[in-house]
Amino acid sequence: MQDILINWAPQETRVAIVENGAVQELHIERALERGLVGNIYLGKVARVLPGMQSAFIDIGLERAAFLHVADLVGHSRFEPGGNGNGHTPVPIERQVFEGQSLMVQVIKDPIGTKGARLSTQISIAGRLLVHLPQDDHIGISQKIGSHELREQLRQRMQALVGTRETGGGGGFILRTNAEDATDAELADDIAYGRKTWATIRERAFSVPPGTLLHQDLNLAERVLRDLSNEQTASIRIDSRLQFDHLKAFGQEFTPGAVGKLELYKGERPIFDLYNIDTEIERALARRVDLKSGGYLIIDQTEALTTIDVNTGGFVGARNFDDTIFKTNLEAAGAIARQLRLRNLGGIIIVDFIDMARDEHQSAVLGEFRKQLGRDRTKTTVSGFTQLGLVEMTRKRTRESLAHMLCEPCPTCGGRGQVKTARSVCYDVLREILREARQFNPKEFRVVASAAVVEMLLDEESPHLAGLSEFIGKPISLSAEPTMNPEQYDIVLL
Repeated sequence: MQDILINWAPQETRVAIVENGAVQELHIERALERGLVGNIYLGKVARVLPGMQSAFIDIGLERAAFLHVADLVGHSRFEPGGNGNGHTPVPIERQVFEGQSLMVQVIKDPIGTKGARLSTQISIAGRLLVHLPQDDHIGISQKIGSHELREQLRQRMQALVGTRETGGGGGFILRTNAEDATDAELADDIAYGRKTWATIRERAFSVPPGTLLHQDLNLAERVLRDLSNEQTASIRIDSRLQFDHLKAFGQEFTPGAVGKLELYKGERPIFDLYNIDTEIERALARRVDLKSGGYLIIDQTEALTTIDVNTGGFVGARNFDDTIFKTNLEAAGAIARQLRLRNLGGIIIVDFIDMARDEHQSAVLGEFRKQLGRDRTKTTVSGFTQLGLVEMTRKRTRESLAHMLCEPCPTCGGRGQVKTARSVCYDVLREILREARQFNPKEFRVVASAAVVEMLLDEESPHLAGLSEFIGKPISLSAEPTMNPEQYDIVLL
């Protein structure tokens, strides 16, 4: 069973999903930095890029958003051509043009230097269904069990949806929690999706490009719609105002979750119940310690995330092979949890400790896939490569926890390391020599951090004196406490 804790403040909402006393997922939404996934805009085509089969769309954000031909409604349309079967896909430059107004939906938040990813295939999420107004397809969540049950649900939905000729139609996908829904509940969700779509379409005719037509629910509301399930024992929130709002929202849209909603009245902050703030600090650290004494090293880069598993101080098993095997088994569960906690996405490379026995490799891979099966975000695991690495991907739709809460260090620029004081000293000496060849001041003054000045006065003083004699000018030193270790200035006096 799981508990969901909601810590609400006007500027920030934080949600933690806790299972067996351990935090499994963290979700953070800030009022001034709210995510865009699910938002629907009236956009304007700013530029078409035939070479990339993409277009940049202005939706009123700081950066233009990105639309690929595969995300266009009807992208699978073909025209006569010569690719072997007599047909070739219609290129994007034949489907959109600069200045055109397009209704688009954000499917991936802006991440790093990349703009938002868009689709013209609009989807409107309800409690039980996702409405696809431009489609006529009836889909069923893959997590819903047997083939017979899926067919029954599909037939029920087709009867409820009807056809466009009879005033119905439209596409719908049944969410996992619709498995036991009644026809009346499904009909209510169908009506909600159609009503929302009608409002969006009507608004699109009367507003200029760059306008937000529809905004997805806030994080607290999405807890009831998306995060709560049959495994949820309680949903506790520490704000009376938001508790009343969620109760009213839940009674209308998610009646099954309302009974689990509780107002937290404790004196301690709600996140102190499970030391969640401490868990957030750990989720920002590079090193993750395992109970056995082993540890993980997690490095997040622009291209991919690497995770290295080490035995550390674990020597408890009977032999070395068993020690490695048990460390890797524990690491498999810990890595799956860290991926959820940190919301790491994209390409992920896991370097488990090398295992000599094939059955150990298979067991670790099986455990890893089992643990990843609990992830609500789509993951794909490719297995061990020839180098003994596990390659996997995790769908990335929003910023990772580290990117949301942190920024690159102003001292090292995100490298994670700075030059030594000696390296900076030698940079200073070279710069003085370069300046002496171009200018003829009375004196050179070096302004640098205390550590650099101290080294120039101590260990590097012979080299400084030798340079002063060589250029025939005095060199004075000045320590500046506000300078970072790599900064320095050469002042000509």
